[in-house]
Amino acid sequence: MRKIGAMALGMAFIAGINCVYAGGETIELGGLTSKAPTNWKRQDPSNKLRMYQMQIPKVEGDKEGAELVVFFFGAGGGGGTDENIKRWKGQFLPPEGKTIDEASKLEKYKVGKGADVVALDIWGTFKYKNPPFSPTAKEERKEGFRRFNLIFDTDKGAYFITLTGPAKTMEKNKAAFDDWIKAFK
Repeated sequence: MRKIGAMALGMAFIAGINCVYAGGETIELGGLTSKAPTNWKRQDPSNKLRMYQMQIPKVEGDKEGAELVVFFFGAGGGGGTDENIKRWKGQFLPPEGKTIDEASKLEKYKVGKGADVVALDIWGTFKYKNPPFSPTAKEERKEGFRRFNLIFDTDKGAYFITLTGPAKTMEKNKAAFDDWIKAFK
């Protein structure tokens, strides 16, 4: 029986099913690198549009953890800043009594050797769809969610980074996320 269990485990590993790395991975974006926090577990990307994918553990009281995704569509790909900000805001409903602009914060800054960063922090009800652009995908509304959206523009092209999850988990990881981004050299 042990041999069967070991064989099944080995086959799952070989097939890459739910492959998770140890954490603390060095991530490279446009020639710049930064080491992710050790509790962020790198995963094999769930689709071909994702360059990197990480799972961030949930905090007590949250039903799920957060997910970090890095997209790269090649130099000049992925759309402009304004259209991405508009699309990201459209993926959320603001908390009652607020506008979407009141439920979001936009920042711009530089990182490392010339990477320009546009960051949108947004919170409210996340209109989750998988796959996100499929007209037939059912929308699931996730209340009390937050997302950090970044355009990380290097001389090799723009990388699009999203970290999405329950607000408490996101708040606990905000400083680590900011430190990770600002450490790219």
